[in-house]
Amino acid sequence: MELRQLRYFVTLAEELHFGRAAIREHIVQSALSQQIQRLERELGTRLLNRSTHHVELTPAGAAFLVEARQILDHVGRAVHTARNVAATPRTLRAGIVDAAYDSMPQILRDVQRRFPDLTIHQVEAGTPDQYRQLADGRLDIGIGRASQTPPEIASEVIRLDPLGVLVPADHRFAAQEGVPVAALSGELLLFGEETRSPEFNQFVIELCRTAGFAPNVYEGTVESTRAAADLVLQHRCVLCLPVSSRTSGQPGTVWRPLIEPVAHYPWSLLWRVGDRPAHVTAVIGSARQLARRLDWLRPVMPPTGLGAATAIGGGDEPS
Repeated sequence: MELRQLRYFVTLAEELHFGRAAIREHIVQSALSQQIQRLERELGTRLLNRSTHHVELTPAGAAFLVEARQILDHVGRAVHTARNVAATPRTLRAGIVDAAYDSMPQILRDVQRRFPDLTIHQVEAGTPDQYRQLADGRLDIGIGRASQTPPEIASEVIRLDPLGVLVPADHRFAAQEGVPVAALSGELLLFGEETRSPEFNQFVIELCRTAGFAPNVYEGTVESTRAAADLVLQHRCVLCLPVSSRTSGQPGTVWRPLIEPVAHYPWSLLWRVGDRPAHVTAVIGSARQLARRLDWLRPVMPPTGLGAATAIGGGDEPS
């Protein structure tokens, strides 16, 4: 029995006309008739009753049609899967803003489990630089706040990340279960380098303005969240951070959620417009699954008790 015989039979069962079925299969009518006869001989039963002007399925033919369609569907899926695997590049280049942020690493771990032969390179770069590297092909996927996305970059929000403040463990904020944004007016706030994180800096500035003040910015800059945590530990400044990076601090520092208003930093996946190869589609799919499983897109309210606030160094998943 050949797959083409199954395909010919299904087409004929749909048309119930040898001429039309032959046209659909791009063969002559006599060849179609011969293949159906061979199939019936192999099965040892008649699948069709035919006359000069009429073709109909026998009971055996109707039952065989159901199974034949399922076989062809399975074969089609197998072909599609094989072609997708063959077309999947062996290397994925993913942009991350800072190694301390856990959103993209969680997504990439899921992708790696699904595609164990895929080599993943993580490239640390600010969001503006990710735009440039995505546009010229040096990156396949990125992550950041998509507030200034150029037209050649597509984006999709995958996480609403609760914002908090990192302080020394003996800071007055450490004893609070939530820190009102207005309370930051009396603190020196450390910002990221403008070339690397303008979106995040602007987000914090806008948040402070909603509370009625302009932030008092610490003059120094650092290139990583871990280095920033060192300055916090030295009581030089405090640092606004999303909960996704709360494990990046040093022992002796504490993360507390911001309230009044509660703020959520929107992380988006970034990729080239019109360019969705299989490995990029896999990253997007994994991100969507994680977002559903971990409620990443559900705004999270601050903890109701002090015990729920998280000290830096813990590795709990945000919920």
